[in-house]
Amino acid sequence: MPPCWNSWTSDPSDADDGYHPELSTVDLSNLLWSLIVIYTSARLMGELVARIGQSPVLGELVAGVLVGPSVFGLVHETEVLKLLGEIGVMLLLFEVGLESDLQSFLKVGPSAAFVAVIGVAAPFALGYAVASAFGLSALKAVFVGATLTATSVAISARVLSDLGRLKTAEGNIILGAAVLDDVLGLVILSAMVGLAEAGAVSWLAVARTAGFAIVFLVAAIVLGIRYAHLFSGLVKQMNTRGSLVIASLTFALLLGYIAEELRVAAIVGAFAAGLVLARTEHQAHIGERLKPVTDVFVPIFFVMVGAAVNMSVLNPFDPQSRSVMLLVGALTAVAVLGKLVSGLGAMDHTARRLVIGLGMLPRGEVGLIFAGVGLSSRIIAEAEYGAVVIVVVITTFLSPILLRLVLPRATG
Repeated sequence: MPPCWNSWTSDPSDADDGYHPELSTVDLSNLLWSLIVIYTSARLMGELVARIGQSPVLGELVAGVLVGPSVFGLVHETEVLKLLGEIGVMLLLFEVGLESDLQSFLKVGPSAAFVAVIGVAAPFALGYAVASAFGLSALKAVFVGATLTATSVAISARVLSDLGRLKTAEGNIILGAAVLDDVLGLVILSAMVGLAEAGAVSWLAVARTAGFAIVFLVAAIVLGIRYAHLFSGLVKQMNTRGSLVIASLTFALLLGYIAEELRVAAIVGAFAAGLVLARTEHQAHIGERLKPVTDVFVPIFFVMVGAAVNMSVLNPFDPQSRSVMLLVGALTAVAVLGKLVSGLGAMDHTARRLVIGLGMLPRGEVGLIFAGVGLSSRIIAEAEYGAVVIVVVITTFLSPILLRLVLPRATG
């Protein structure tokens, strides 16, 4: 097996202007090896689970567990792979927005809002209660509860797309509520970090985060639709190869960049870009040419989510792991229950509330971001971090399986 990605380190004080081909070779060879393993394992496991009637995303998650550090150790998370995975999530949400109907989103707006609020409040309260019962401090318990509020729009979108249910009433409510969950999650995360750093919540910072998120979403969609004709006019003037897909990706990355600079998740910006370009005459062509690009980046994200699982904390023969396993079990139960009850917020009688609850179940990248921030900010220790990551991954695995059981693939 090629050497570990971090097999060499450099000291800034020793930096010079010389070219070191051996360092570049090690760097590139490890990246190439990681990508080979990721793509091969993702395709093999994706094909396998697809043949047994499950969503390919589940296979990619399983592939990540197998090739990750806790099993075969073929792939380790690096900054480069992390960034490539984040680009993959942005492209996935851009594609979801591109395939979505803004009018349908507006119609389910009240339902999505109620689902989102319940989907944040219920897991937060239940998670806090469980963490407190296990003896965690008030700050840790609040953070664990906050982590359970997350919803991964990327996971749900991928599964709904695989099943051909993205444009149904349930699909629109799930996606709308998941995006709102991301916004609410950013507000909660801002409060948690402020509490950890200053010992008190800066309500000004919380209000600023919420305001930026809401203003950005509204402005991006309203202004984007208002001036979408400029994009069409620009594309018509281009004659070089790949002009349409490059222009579209640039627009998605631009809104993602602006969102990130405003402390709003980049995936929200990419999703808004997709909604805007869905209103142009090039929507079908953009979607067709975007899929091969998305297929290159998206598996990296899902494999790395699976690779984040530390299987050692689930070893029943290790006495030190038993308390963590009990915490994982309890948190998983309330994490599932908290999102299932969110389906009750759907006011559209044609929508199946169970499907909506299951669609809100995966925590995915959002939950992992919460956990990572909690660890780096020293809000939670490694034990709590491990437990939270396992819960995030379990809920991420459960959603594709359960959705596939209750929601057969659309025909035609």
